[in-house]
Amino acid sequence: MIGNRPQFIKAAAVSPRLREVHEELLVHTGQHFDDTLSAVFFDELGLPAPDRELGIALGSNASQTARMLAALEPILAQAAPDAVLVYGDTNSTLAGALSGAQAGVPVAHVEAGMRSYDRSMPEELNRVLTDHASALLLCPSQAAVENLRREAVGGQVELVGDVMVDVALAVAPAARARFDLVSARGLAPGEYVLATAHRAGNVDDPARLRLLVKLLEGIPVPLLLALHPRTEARLRDAGLLDRLRRAEHTILTPPLGYIELTALLTNARAVLTDSGGLQKEAYLAGVPCVTLRSSTEWGETVTHGWNVLVDLDRAAALGALQRDPPRSRPGLYGDGHAGQRVVDALTLLRR
Repeated sequence: MIGNRPQFIKAAAVSPRLREVHEELLVHTGQHFDDTLSAVFFDELGLPAPDRELGIALGSNASQTARMLAALEPILAQAAPDAVLVYGDTNSTLAGALSGAQAGVPVAHVEAGMRSYDRSMPEELNRVLTDHASALLLCPSQAAVENLRREAVGGQVELVGDVMVDVALAVAPAARARFDLVSARGLAPGEYVLATAHRAGNVDDPARLRLLVKLLEGIPVPLLLALHPRTEARLRDAGLLDRLRRAEHTILTPPLGYIELTALLTNARAVLTDSGGLQKEAYLAGVPCVTLRSSTEWGETVTHGWNVLVDLDRAAALGALQRDPPRSRPGLYGDGHAGQRVVDALTLLRR
């Protein structure tokens, strides 16, 4: 079950291996429907084309999840799978988990056990509910395992590592050498900040959106902002899009494909983001991250000094961007073989 950019990346580490030993029915809910957030990732990462596309996007979290549940019920009844595999923490994740559990099908959750402990975030509710509906909880880190033990989940907990490490190790070295993709944006390696922002808490509230724009305007070095469609729409509605386009150091782009984003990430001076996935990708790339949130599910990146939480505090963000990176970067999320461990765990579950 997949539906958005991070899930496409995660599935790319699992799906090809899974199909070597099992039959897979890949369902794309449509949560990310824009080609810049969807089709390009299938093309670049070699992810098999979806077997079913539900075309469910937009609307509130509750509406979207409800429509997904209604669409998934007959698919599960017809396919009668041995397991339902879900990734991450989106509405697609929760809908897949609930539909599987309600149909009496074991649910396996990749990236289980992550916690920000901020229940105001829809993603936190999704991941907690999914974990407690799952029969097999596939954890990316030891911290995730410990979170689940404290919650006494009913399913089987396995430490497999992070499947995104598999993809990063395969793609990042070549992407880092793509200086052409950096220069094409008018940038120089090590001299710019890569930024993204799309969380509802940051862009749906007009007051916080203005704070975000003020923060971005204040970055004193070149800043490339990859605009999520949601963010672009909110900026336009608030009359702030042209203001940001006129900002002295800011370059606005549409959403970027995985290869270009990885090239820009690995060559950046720092990352400024509210994305969970990009925090982790920055850590894997050895690039300091400044997170536009007050909490994170990737707490280890903060503990080890590679990530700083600043919310929308402009002064704190500027201070964090001036910090030198730590000298060490432990391998917190595995060795690049998580995808195979996921397949092995699913094989044992089937038995």
